[in-house]
Amino acid sequence: MELSGGCLCGTVRFRVGGEPRVHYCHCDMCRRATGSAFAVLAWVPSHSVVWINATPTYRRSSPIAQRGFCSTCGSPLSLFYDASPGEIALHVGTFDDPAHLEPRYNYGSGQRLAWVCCGIDLPHRDTEERW
Repeated sequence: MELSGGCLCGTVRFRVGGEPRVHYCHCDMCRRATGSAFAVLAWVPSHSVVWINATPTYRRSSPIAQRGFCSTCGSPLSLFYDASPGEIALHVGTFDDPAHLEPRYNYGSGQRLAWVCCGIDLPHRDTEERW
């Protein structure tokens, strides 16, 4: 399976092979980074991502992670944890065809906003990190 995607303006494009591990993330770090109530992340092996045209600009979003974004339009694109250099998360909304990238669990469930009801029936995992 090969998937493709990119930022809003098209400056940064990517291709990735394999089946991603997809989940909702309710942690406050993802909320602030996306400007939304939660993020939907697709985790893939880092080596499977090929950046096309340009690479994201990276910034340290916390003491444990960095996030990639398009420096032209600002679209959030990726997340990777320092402790897990072998994998990277791509924001599901940046894929060209995200319809089949269905989340399978919730992460950061202890920080889920009370009014968020999507994925409520999925397994929950929590995190101790707060930013």
